[in-house]
Amino acid sequence: MLFFNNFSVRTKVTNPTLMNDKEFLEHEISAWKYSPERLMQIKGHLYFEGEHDILHRKRLVIGENGELTEVKNLPNNKIIDNQYGKLVLQKANYILGQPFVVEGDNEQYIEHLKRIFDKRFMRLLKNAGKAALNGGLAWLYVYPDDDILRFRMFPAYEMLPFWKDSEHTELDCAVRVYTVQGYEGKTPVLIEKAEVYAADGVHRFILKNGRLVPDESTDMPYVTLGAVAFNWEKIPLIALKYNESETPLIKRVKTLQDGINVMLSDFENNLQEDARNTILVLKNYDGTNLGEFRKNLAAYGAVKVRCDGDSGGGVETLEINVNPDNYKTILEIFKKALIENGMGFDAKDDRLSGNPNQMNIQSMYSDIDLDANDMETELQAAFEEILWFVNAYLNSTGKGDFEGEQVNVIFNRDMLMNETESIANCQASVGILSDETIVGQHPWVDDPKQELERLKKQKEEAQAEFERQQGYNPFEQEKGGVDEE
Repeated sequence: MLFFNNFSVRTKVTNPTLMNDKEFLEHEISAWKYSPERLMQIKGHLYFEGEHDILHRKRLVIGENGELTEVKNLPNNKIIDNQYGKLVLQKANYILGQPFVVEGDNEQYIEHLKRIFDKRFMRLLKNAGKAALNGGLAWLYVYPDDDILRFRMFPAYEMLPFWKDSEHTELDCAVRVYTVQGYEGKTPVLIEKAEVYAADGVHRFILKNGRLVPDESTDMPYVTLGAVAFNWEKIPLIALKYNESETPLIKRVKTLQDGINVMLSDFENNLQEDARNTILVLKNYDGTNLGEFRKNLAAYGAVKVRCDGDSGGGVETLEINVNPDNYKTILEIFKKALIENGMGFDAKDDRLSGNPNQMNIQSMYSDIDLDANDMETELQAAFEEILWFVNAYLNSTGKGDFEGEQVNVIFNRDMLMNETESIANCQASVGILSDETIVGQHPWVDDPKQELERLKKQKEEAQAEFERQQGYNPFEQEKGGVDEE
């Protein structure tokens, strides 16, 4: 008996007699869980939440044998300046902070899309964008719920995909591994579960000691309407990629973020080490070897020396001052490098001083705009997959057959602008460009079509008010014209 019905990953096993479907998946899951790629995805999410490596740092000094030794009587500050988290928020809000617009010729289709792509979906998409930045990609799971199509987001570190092609454009199947809170008797425990998304539905398991154990309701279809079970023609998982190589943002800037944290922590450590700023030199006391000298200097801030001759004992001090300018310079270098390598923008850039023109603003945004172009390309490809499921859902529920309908998904990027200059350019374009084009470029307008309708209504109301004040009656004029004839 086959482990799965029509399980396509089985074709990846060259000799099924030596490894069955279950053993193949168990082996792949074990290798993936501790792979460098998944660990980097987890690290991206941890750094975004403020869980940085500096929190696990120990204070080390050179010991008696010349090796690093942990000491616990010295300040060990663990300061986090989360520039990485700020960079992720910049990018996610830049491309997904404003609601996107769906345009098309079929008004009925557009209304259905607006109902599905509601504010709840907008929020989900923005969160998925953050997850894609942290993990290189994120996943949307499609399912019908309460007479509407819904989506759920899975982070990259929960999903093990099996692709049909090397470009990672079409899924063969996927495994989701996640933990839930459970109980063994009255003792709370974490239970690791695995869900296999195959062509014939979802197969649920418990992952115990690296082995897949069937869970309750092991085999489930993707869609159940009443008592009838259905499956999509495609696996209902859509990859939202940050870039084509699925590289997390943290991989570009982790060392720089760690450097910022270390510099700030070391600076506070040095300021708190009063005994280390003033080293005591005890003259004419027991001598010491080099190893003991280094350890005592670091741990106690005192040095014992033996003097020859008749000189008596005494205590002298050696002053060591911490220069904050050195730390400030290094921090500025690190932060600037993090922004450049992460392709963000500096909100305190000198180009924004005074009354910046639009060219200066666009120059400041050039890096993040270039990176956003790559991300938008991947988002547009993902929306093609989303619309396939939307069309299938609308067709199967009798709401209409919209296959082949052309729609445009327009992302409104959240860029600073010189509104005075933009408005002046719009005014100067009257008579040269159409009203719809001009209104669409106005900085205060989010929906050009709705704004044009408002303008039309406003003009009609103004004309009606003018005619009322002038006592204009078209019926009397028509009657008067007939009498004169």
